[in-house]
Amino acid sequence: MSALLEIKNLYKEFPSGDGVVEVLKDVNLTINSGEMVAIIGQSGSGKSTLMNILGCLDRPTRGEYLVDGKLTSNMEADELASLRRGYFGFIFQRYHLLGDLDANENVEVPSIYAGINSDERRARSSMLLTRLGLNDRMKHRPSQLSGGQQQRVSIARALMNGGNVILADEPTGALDTKSGVEVMNILRELHTEGHTIILVTHDREIAQNADRIIEIKDGEIISDKPNISTNKESQKILKQNRGNKNSERLIDRFSESLMMAIRSMSAHKMRTFLTMLGIIIGITSVVSVVALGTGSRQKILKDIGAMGTNTITIYPGIGFGDRNSNKIHTLTISDAEVLEKQSFVESVTPSVRKSVTAKYLNTSSIVQVSGVGSGYFDVQGIKIDKGIFFDRQMTNDYQQVCVIDPATSKAIFGEGVDPIGKVIILGNMPIKIIGLSQKPPSTGIMKETLNVWIPYTTVMSRMLGQSHLTSISVRVDDGVTSQAAEDGIKRLLKSRHGKEDFFLANMDSVKATMESATATMQLLVSMIAAISLFVGGIGVMNIMLVSVTERTSEIGVRMAVGARQSDIMQQFLIEAVMVCIIGGIMGISLALGIGEIFAKATDSFQMIFTTTSILVAFGCSTLIGVVFGFIPARNAARLDPVVALTRE
Repeated sequence: MSALLEIKNLYKEFPSGDGVVEVLKDVNLTINSGEMVAIIGQSGSGKSTLMNILGCLDRPTRGEYLVDGKLTSNMEADELASLRRGYFGFIFQRYHLLGDLDANENVEVPSIYAGINSDERRARSSMLLTRLGLNDRMKHRPSQLSGGQQQRVSIARALMNGGNVILADEPTGALDTKSGVEVMNILRELHTEGHTIILVTHDREIAQNADRIIEIKDGEIISDKPNISTNKESQKILKQNRGNKNSERLIDRFSESLMMAIRSMSAHKMRTFLTMLGIIIGITSVVSVVALGTGSRQKILKDIGAMGTNTITIYPGIGFGDRNSNKIHTLTISDAEVLEKQSFVESVTPSVRKSVTAKYLNTSSIVQVSGVGSGYFDVQGIKIDKGIFFDRQMTNDYQQVCVIDPATSKAIFGEGVDPIGKVIILGNMPIKIIGLSQKPPSTGIMKETLNVWIPYTTVMSRMLGQSHLTSISVRVDDGVTSQAAEDGIKRLLKSRHGKEDFFLANMDSVKATMESATATMQLLVSMIAAISLFVGGIGVMNIMLVSVTERTSEIGVRMAVGARQSDIMQQFLIEAVMVCIIGGIMGISLALGIGEIFAKATDSFQMIFTTTSILVAFGCSTLIGVVFGFIPARNAARLDPVVALTRE
């Protein structure tokens, strides 16, 4: 028989306070293929530590350990995992079955990491369980099986990849006598088929089943003798199943990780939901804030547009706040008439303003009288509610008619009174009301002022007795840029006035300023909302770290049956990403629901959801899963297999 496992001058030490404790001392051991060996010793003798090193679950402090001639000392974690997949099958005293999987699925786990395709591993798993008398228990979970049945599942798992070397740690320790006998019969049968069996036990009766008994005490081998009563002919070692193609291996490993993530989330629904809650709140906040910002921004721009986009207003003076502007009287009706004839101008509205007292019966109010042209209402986007606007003929005829807004109607006549046809006194001049406007679209001063609009000719001649204008509003043709129109207006008026005693206010610049301001505000609020996403991500990381701690034993089992570090990392990373993706979907759905409620609650403006914001939110939730799931996943992957297995 050739040497399959060989140990040379091996030591294993553990730190203890300021010093170390030697658990194994200068151990030399050779185990040949096809042997059935029992390692016996009392608790604390070092036999379990020796088994862990033999199974590549642990590393020696010093010395050499060779598996089939390969030195393990310098192997990376994944190389050791490959050895565990290729040579070893573990049978644990406490079974170490995965509680979320049924018997069939538990047995299949090693073959997933070995790259065996799903059909082949399902067939082999069923065959092994049937052989071990569990054909009617394949769909049962560990909690539904007796101790003896669980140990049989553990044996089937050990054989799944061939199980050239079966390491059985106190395989009958947790079983009743009858179940213990059945398990030992199975192990002897496997030995006759050519498997190398290593029993670790403190029970000398169990050890009598072996061909060779090795006794260890205080970390040293004190006896290594053949068992004369069981001299059996060893047979050929079972060949390890070959794996399928690399692409299929990756798909199988990913599918297994995905299914384990789903099972874990299903098994801990409340914990999963609480983990998602931070993501849900964060995504809902961000999507809703962006939708609110987009809606309010479009509303503001719409209102500005209704007031007259591409509109330029000309005022006397050098700018707003010029104290001498009321002394400048060079802005006249003739200026407006000349401007109206320019090719880049769509319409022109002269304007004069004055605050006067409006009286009706015993009621009086201070109102803002605006003397305007008939095109003013179109330029400013003011709509009629009742009656009519005055036209160009009324303006030319100096008629004493006016249009008022709802606020003025309410202040003078009270609620629910139709003002059309009524005559009010503005200062000392009677004026007939011919029109009532709708509520002004502006969010600015027009909503707070009591507005009365009168033909500018009437105001200038019969109320103010002046020939100069307060302002001129110019609606620029759609095919002309505002800047070109401004340049044209300046050249024309400078040539007429001989100097630049006026200034221009462009609604497009106001629009640009508002766009910039609303965009900045939206960004600020979005950043505040994004903080909740960050907090949610930290919550995911914390819960996943707790999950790693709770599932340490599971991680140890998976490593023992051959899982690579990348397999463990993938499993936990997928779980974190799934939590965040589902949380992101729920957050987006909640935000859309809030949008529907908002739409029914108010008609002032709507939340506007864009595909871009939703995709960005979904991408953020996925990224959070990757970023904040990485540390817990890495911690899980870096666990020492032997430490993970012994942790409860």
